[in-house]
Amino acid sequence: RKVYERCLAGQEKVLGVDHKQTLATVNNLGNVYQRLKDYEKALECYERALKGNEKTLGKTHPETLGTVMNIAVVYHVGLTDYGKAEELYDRALEGYEAQLGKDHENSKTCAENLAKCLAIAGEKLKFRKIIDEYPHILKEAQEAKNYI
Repeated sequence: RKVYERCLAGQEKVLGVDHKQTLATVNNLGNVYQRLKDYEKALECYERALKGNEKTLGKTHPETLGTVMNIAVVYHVGLTDYGKAEELYDRALEGYEAQLGKDHENSKTCAENLAKCLAIAGEKLKFRKIIDEYPHILKEAQEAKNYI
């Protein structure tokens, strides 16, 4: 964590707060906080990265969508706000499908995360819909038996 924080401080001084590389470091620092289960700090980093990425790359750029998905994971896994997580997963998945197609790994990963969230939230109809659109989820997920 401290290495990323020092790196971020240097990048902010040299490159600026909205530089692509600075924002990538902010996002990576969010990943570190998430792994440490400090979800509030992770969310703070991800939201900062999202704001900067939307400004510099656009709302539908794959890197921006990756940050949206990271925020969804925090709400899903860390804060257990499944409604907010679903909303964010939906946004990321829609963007990935439009930018990269349904067969791209990012789309598939996002769909799987959304399916897990829907299953935990007890949203069986929505879960079935995403499974119909992405049948690989049941084939590949080891936890598939827990979904239904």
